[in-house]
Parts: sequence; structure tokens; C-alpha cells
Amino acid sequence: MIRPEEIGYADELLADGTVHRTYENGLEEWRRRTPGQPHVVRWHDNRGASGTDELLGDRIIKRSLADGTVSYARDIGYGRTLSARGAQVLVNRSSFGGRMGVLLAGLGVATLAVTAAQLPPLSLSPEQEEALRQQQAQSSQSSGGDSGGGDGGGSVDSGGDGDTDDGNDWNADWDGEGDAWNDDDFG
Repeated sequence: MIRPEEIGYADELLADGTVHRTYENGLEEWRRRTPGQPHVVRWHDNRGASGTDELLGDRIIKRSLADGTVSYARDIGYGRTLSARGAQVLVNRSSFGGRMGVLLAGLGVATLAVTAAQLPPLSLSPEQEEALRQQQAQSSQSSGGDSGGGDGGGSVDSGGDGDTDDGNDWNADWDGEGDAWNDDDFG
């Protein structure tokens, strides 16, 4: 049985279309979708780190730091994402799925539901990553959303095509109502 450390976070949509994510351990991130790359979020944090999170298929998230370091996480549903090789579970406290995850944790079910099969991979080859990107693209097309990451598990967002009247295509899908992306935005 795997019992990862639980770290909660909450997202706040800012007026400029970015998201300010605050973790319970003091970490803060500012996140922005990448124009032309519907499955990629660019971020920087209050500790000087920066990079990208990319949603691959099979609910796997690739985190690439600016220094070239790569790690993987997995969305396991209900606003929960396993990261740090399964040592941490990030819980989105700002979404319905996240609140459901909190309820499950309160009942002792959240960590009991974590199995070895849900652990993110330690590493992937470029070919494996590309196969997962293709899987994610197919999942997005079959779900009817043309701007993003399929069902992703926990909670999902607006599913629009990313076009807005103000030209900020990257912020069109942050609100959590349709079929494009998790509002977890990659845990």
C-alpha cells in the first residue's frame, strides 16, 4: 500500500488570464497556457524555478524544468495527482474534484486508492513520449474538444476552441466547465 504525502493547492484565475497556484507547503506558481500548444502550461514559481507541464496520454504529466530536468506525474482523478515518483499526492482544493478528494482523504480512502499501477513512470524514451502525445491527441479528438487534453480524470474545463474576442487564445479554457482540460492543469 502506497501512502504518499498529501499537499493541497488552490488555483486563482487572474485578470490577465494566468493562474496563481498556491500550495499548502508555501510554494506558489504562476501558470500560463502556451499558445499553439494546447497541452502545455508554462510556469514559474516563488523559489526561482520555471519550466513547462505537458499533458501526455494515459493521464501522464511531463514536467520539464528550465535546467533540462524532467519528471513525470499522473492524474489519478478526483483532483489528485501523484508526483515525486509517487511520494506526493497533490490535491486540488479549488475544484469539485479536489473537494471530493479531500472528502475521500478524510474518510481514509484517498491514499488507499493509490496503487502501484497508478504510479507515474520514472522515465520515458522520446518514442514513448511521442506515442503518449498521439494517444492524447486521439483522446482529445474523440471527446469532441479541439483545444485540449481529453478527459484527464478529475475535473475538466470549458472545451472551447481557444478563440476569444480579445486574442488571448491561451486563456480560453481555464474555467472548468467543458471537455478540454483538467482544471487541475497538471497537478
